[in-house]
Amino acid sequence: MGKNQHVVPHNGQWAVQGAGNSRATSVHSTQADAISAAREIAVNQHSEVVIHRPNGQIRDSNSYGNDPHPPKG
Repeated sequence: MGKNQHVVPHNGQWAVQGAGNSRATSVHSTQADAISAAREIAVNQHSEVVIHRPNGQIRDSNSYGNDPHPPKG
């Protein structure tokens, strides 16, 4: 299982950042674009996407691991 991917605010934009990484993997103009990019990485790495609000609080998360009973949605 790979690193969880966090979608975080970044200088007025949105960044995808692997858990524990100090640098952003990618930066996007919208949160939706960042979520899409994070989802692709998470599917490939069988990890989770953690979506943050503009204030940094966690808003939502989605798992893309090999769970036999994945969350619906």
